[in-house]
Amino acid sequence: MELHEPATPYEPSAPHEPEILSAPQLAAIRRSLTSGRGALTRRSLLRAGGGGALALGGTGALAACGIPPAGKSGQDAKAEDHSDEEELLNFSNWTQYIDVGDDKKSRPTLDAFHRRTGIKVRYTEDINDNVEFFGKIQAQLAAGQDTGRDLICVTDWLAARLIRLGWVRPLDAANLPHAYANLAPQFRSPDWDPGRAHSYPWTGISAVIAYNEKATGGRKVDSVAQLLEDPKLKGRVGMLSEMRDTVGLTLLDMGKRPEDFTDDDYGAAIARIQKAVDRRQIRRFTGNDYIDDLNKGDMAACVAWAGDLIQLQADNPAVKFAIPDTGYLTSTDNLLVPGKARHQRNAERLIDYYYEPKVAARLAAWINYVCPVDGVREELAKIDDTLAGNPLILPDKEMAAKSHAFRSLSAQEEKAYEEKFAHLIGA
Repeated sequence: MELHEPATPYEPSAPHEPEILSAPQLAAIRRSLTSGRGALTRRSLLRAGGGGALALGGTGALAACGIPPAGKSGQDAKAEDHSDEEELLNFSNWTQYIDVGDDKKSRPTLDAFHRRTGIKVRYTEDINDNVEFFGKIQAQLAAGQDTGRDLICVTDWLAARLIRLGWVRPLDAANLPHAYANLAPQFRSPDWDPGRAHSYPWTGISAVIAYNEKATGGRKVDSVAQLLEDPKLKGRVGMLSEMRDTVGLTLLDMGKRPEDFTDDDYGAAIARIQKAVDRRQIRRFTGNDYIDDLNKGDMAACVAWAGDLIQLQADNPAVKFAIPDTGYLTSTDNLLVPGKARHQRNAERLIDYYYEPKVAARLAAWINYVCPVDGVREELAKIDDTLAGNPLILPDKEMAAKSHAFRSLSAQEEKAYEEKFAHLIGA
């Protein structure tokens, strides 16, 4: 499907049923906040505030009340656009997730956007984790009210939920010529937003295999089979406490696709990992706290996130990464326009601006995550040849072809799968 192919108006599923989070789902969220994707590094700084009061308060609120039913569909959520008379844009993003000038205060790409367009961007780093942020905006979105934000950046699972609830605005492709043309093929049509009708990725987050070649005696580790079964690695293997990454990579190693697996496939993957647990092959399940163990060699090999590895390799050349022949997992952080936003066209202009190769290169050079923009390599090479040649930032065609995304889950599937995974990892 091509981007923004005309479609019938989006209707949220089960509009009258709140989505109640189970205890295992809440435990998974807490793991994410303290050491998982909710705490991924941004230039060696924690992206999330750990298990802080706000974060845990957010999960508690969700547990008590469930996610409110959708009040309005995405089509009904349209509001009058004030972009013509108000050269303004309110943008909420994660901390340390945009380029910063030498003065440690300015944001060069945003400043250049303002000079070019006259649009003033009120940039707020008020996303510490997905759940906490959802707690900030859910009541207004459910009531069909303006959140005070024109553009937000959230991880794919939350983006999928917001789209399903009908709480974000469909994007106008006419305002997104660079984004339409330059979005890398591997990110073009996730199952939760076919054709990218409501979202564009800010960055990609890849789960791959990492190993310390001093700890492995110089041997390469490049498959999940080695992690789970190689006796020479026994007791020195790490798997992620993020269900989608660990199970997704295992599914791939078993010849199954994370995009379209069945319940039986999931059960078989859990059983395979359980055998490795029972044999004490796996040292532990981790968030990004694998960093110290891998760096010191206490952990010989593990599943790891690409953004962490770029920083680790800069300090320790013994740390290597491998892309399994069977493939790897990629998730995304995504830009969306909330329902009732006052400045949708201004937001779309900013999205499109970051899909210009020169601008995308400046952003990628600073944050070091997977760049979703095609045609950026030459511009990035002008800034840093090493980064331009790093496949963890710019996957080549062969690597991109091995990228897979974990399929969207129904509320019932997510509850059941998290319960099985929680039992597996002892959470």
